[in-house]
Amino acid sequence: MSKNVELIKYLTTRRSVPLPFLEEPGPGKEDLDLILSIGTRVPDHAKLCPWRLIVIKGDARGQAGEKLAQIAKAHNPELSEKELEVERMQFLPAPLTIGVLSVPVEHEKVVELEQVLSAGNVALNLVHGANALGFAAHWVTRWFAYDPEASTMLGAKGGEQFVAFVHIGTPKMRLEDKPKADLNKLVSNWEA
Repeated sequence: MSKNVELIKYLTTRRSVPLPFLEEPGPGKEDLDLILSIGTRVPDHAKLCPWRLIVIKGDARGQAGEKLAQIAKAHNPELSEKELEVERMQFLPAPLTIGVLSVPVEHEKVVELEQVLSAGNVALNLVHGANALGFAAHWVTRWFAYDPEASTMLGAKGGEQFVAFVHIGTPKMRLEDKPKADLNKLVSNWEA
């Protein structure tokens, strides 16, 4: 296999575009289907598909945010209107968000951690798929991924856990490059 220079360039310069900098247009049905197909093409020992995806788009973005604000207020009645507005905007202005759920299954050879990592790979591949089609994406995990009431409201079922929310849209701007990891501090060679 020969080097894919364009892919190398993309992988070494990929940058998330945060939610406030994502706008319309978002992916249409054909592009979204391709992003979802790319997203689910991940390492998956024993072909368990230990994940599930929930797409939040259109009017549902604001409705989900309003319900999050209500849950947040019930948990903390002291929240200000400004803080509640932050909750209302959790899925805006991005045209769509894909929630990635880890859905582990019992398997004699595939431990739960491996299945959770597979779900994480789905999230990263969704980011790559969005970028490949000319969109931008931002992978986040907020309080509502871990709050049982909020995650249930967003579609999680018993035994499922959100591992990511991937916001996708057209970037208002591309952000500057971020510092690269110092591989000398992070990589070592195993020796006997």
